Amino acid sequence: MTDISTRVPHVMSSPGGRRRRNGGRPRVGTVAAFLTPFFLPFLLFYVVPVGYALWQSLRVVRRTGGQYGTSYTAFGGFEQYAQVFQNTEFWASIGRIGLFGIVQVPVMLFIALIMALLLDTPLLRLKAFFRITAFMPYAVPGVIAAIMWSYLYSPQLSPVVDLLEGIGWQPDFLGPGAVLWSAANVSTWLWTGYNMLIMYAALQAIPQELYEAAKLDGAGQWTIAWRIKVPIIAPAIVLTTVFSIIGTLQLYAEPAVLRQISSNISSTFTPNMLAYAVASGNNYQQAAAISVVIAVITFVLSFGFMRLTSKKAGL
Repeated sequence: MTDISTRVPHVMSSPGGRRRRNGGRPRVGTVAAFLTPFFLPFLLFYVVPVGYALWQSLRVVRRTGGQYGTSYTAFGGFEQYAQVFQNTEFWASIGRIGLFGIVQVPVMLFIALIMALLLDTPLLRLKAFFRITAFMPYAVPGVIAAIMWSYLYSPQLSPVVDLLEGIGWQPDFLGPGAVLWSAANVSTWLWTGYNMLIMYAALQAIPQELYEAAKLDGAGQWTIAWRIKVPIIAPAIVLTTVFSIIGTLQLYAEPAVLRQISSNISSTFTPNMLAYAVASGNNYQQAAAISVVIAVITFVLSFGFMRLTSKKAGL
């Protein structure tokens, strides 16, 4: 009979034995190999640019020798931020984007929610067709979408304007009172399908037993939708709201394209457009400070909304 004790060293010296002695913990090299493909691009394309923007925002341009002297950059502390907070154009752009978000985000998410609920109901036919159709605008780049809608807004080219004028209405989609909402319409068209898909995916994860129990209690489709589905997918609704808040503060493509055909959109119409205009004037330090302030406002609004909804949900 073979002595079992003679086999123990062999087992303990095997790779499996070494893993057991380490408590099943993976090796550092293996963990690094899996994490490097994520952290390396994250470091190069996110952390480094953000750090550089922060550093630039603390720099100022000094000039020596009068008007025809030489200029150099030096550490200026929060001087650039003081100029940002004193800039009336910056606060005007914040006001416009705030009004944009207060109106556009709830409207877009409400439409997305209704569409997701309709796709989830058993009464709707051709679900795959409607799902793809609703999501297709998201596949269109923002600049291309803005160009398409600018054609529909243009009084000289738009068949929509001609049709409305034919029934006695004189629309001015690019007028001073409507151009902001024309840009909001483009954003809504682009992002509603994306938000709908997130909500629809959350609806698909709800157990069917809940619906069957509700039907046994006499609940109809409307009651099931608003009393069961909507409360359960509330985290998905919060997620899409946070994404929408971030996207609102980053608004650039739609008004920048519409500016080519409308004199009612200035180069400082949104905070991002203001930062770009300032950078185009070679004032990179001031543009960096504006960008940092926008990022801080975005973080505060997003985190504040998440905290508020968590408290209401008792989390």
